[in-house]
Amino acid sequence: MTATEQLRERLLGHRPTSPTLILWGWLGPLIAMVIGGFLRMWHLGRPHQLVFDETYYVKEGYSYLLHGVELANRSNLKKPDELFTQGTPNVFGTTGEMVVHPPVGKWIIAAGEHIFGIDNSFGWRFGVAVCGTLSILMVGRAAWRLFRSPVLATIASLLLAFDGHHFVHSRTGLLDLFVMFWALAGFCALLIDRDHSREVLARRVGALRHEGGARLERAMLFGPSMGMRPWRWVAGICLGLSCGSKWSGLFFVAAFGLMTILWDMGARRAAGVRHWWVGAVVLDGLYAVVSMVFTAGAVYLASWAGWFLTSDGYDRTWALSHPATSGKAFGPDSSNFAWLPDSLRSLWQYHIEMYNFSVNLESSHPYQSNPWSWMIQGRPTSFFYEGPKRGHDGCMVAECSKAITSIGTPTLWWGATVAIFILLFMWLLRRDWRAGAILAGFVGGYLPWFHYQARTIFTFYEVAFVPWVVLAVVFVAGMVLGRSSESVRRRQVGAVCVGAFLVLTVALFFFFYPIYTAEVIPRSSWQLRMWFPSWV
Repeated sequence: MTATEQLRERLLGHRPTSPTLILWGWLGPLIAMVIGGFLRMWHLGRPHQLVFDETYYVKEGYSYLLHGVELANRSNLKKPDELFTQGTPNVFGTTGEMVVHPPVGKWIIAAGEHIFGIDNSFGWRFGVAVCGTLSILMVGRAAWRLFRSPVLATIASLLLAFDGHHFVHSRTGLLDLFVMFWALAGFCALLIDRDHSREVLARRVGALRHEGGARLERAMLFGPSMGMRPWRWVAGICLGLSCGSKWSGLFFVAAFGLMTILWDMGARRAAGVRHWWVGAVVLDGLYAVVSMVFTAGAVYLASWAGWFLTSDGYDRTWALSHPATSGKAFGPDSSNFAWLPDSLRSLWQYHIEMYNFSVNLESSHPYQSNPWSWMIQGRPTSFFYEGPKRGHDGCMVAECSKAITSIGTPTLWWGATVAIFILLFMWLLRRDWRAGAILAGFVGGYLPWFHYQARTIFTFYEVAFVPWVVLAVVFVAGMVLGRSSESVRRRQVGAVCVGAFLVLTVALFFFFYPIYTAEVIPRSSWQLRMWFPSWV
């Protein structure tokens, strides 16, 4: 084995070369995606009503198709939602609507509306269903990059396919799944970048060592460049789209940016670079700021193109009536920034109003929850509920229920609650980079919400980090399954345990299925299913 090959194995670990394993690393997640996609598309248009916050995002998506921006409902309309669903979808006036979430997710919703027509509730939800389906494959491929096991990759995809939160969000025209989708895409891009950049580093350091001499001494002070790293640019684009769906995507930018720099530090140190942390900060970190942070910012700004290209958007002409009075470069007052074009000053003012609304949202709500209870599904969010009587809507008993409730599959979320502590142990004490990578997803998607204890927040926000919930459980499943070097008996017991966990997860998913999909069921059956969250 050459010096380059030794360094490559040290930097990248053992990588399967068997074509069969590599093939099943794709086929397993693809099969899970097909199963999960079928479940998500089946009766996707039920109910033909605006569900929960679809009242905002589905209508705003249609407003994009008509006007390029969000316009407010006509003031003389008493029931715009009913008109929208009953064949009169153009309920908009001429005044821009003040909204608190950026455009990307609503444009994806609008795409489905354009393809299938605005009178088709399948079309309202098609964009989110496609992203939900694709993310099943993506989490499996992320698991392959982390564990290099087709079994664990398939388990990851199956767990996401049968998670209740992910399933409900994949069938509802909300924005949170888009935050998750683009954050997961950025994470996958960074995993690919990790492999490619370490391959480049191994090759270049190997070449330097072969050459030897003074050049080797100079180059190994900080280490060689790892190349252009195109997958970091891809990650920047994806994370910009996550921020452009909801501002909470910004936390993923920070968490994953730090994660990839720590990876670079570890790579340079393992390669024998003398000042590895300086090299990682200067050569890799500054480039990461450009390729990821600046790119994400540019993509976010570009997502507002519809607002820039029209004159009807909220605050679009604010700067015309509020001329700049100061040339300050920074500050919360939009009357500053005389050096900026009026359109950007107006957008800045709009963002100030969006921020103030978001951080000051403290009105009580029956479904609000504290993030401390999220992992155990302490207060699920009801997206939709009707109680038809006998003879109505297919009800065959005295009283029925028709509900959509966002409850994560309990085995998955409870298992991840335990897995978090195992991940912390493996990262801090065993220096397992895979554990750290999964924890980064929790840092970006879950941890920030603890800062907003006074704000009105909901359990369904946690769909943004459900891929890392899945990967946390898969990490532990890999430990339970054991290594090939362990005894057959040990691995058989592990396989039985993991198999039983999967079977129970799928069984619980189908137990809750009626209240995920607005099926008409006897009220007693609904109460049986709701006993679980009320007990928790």
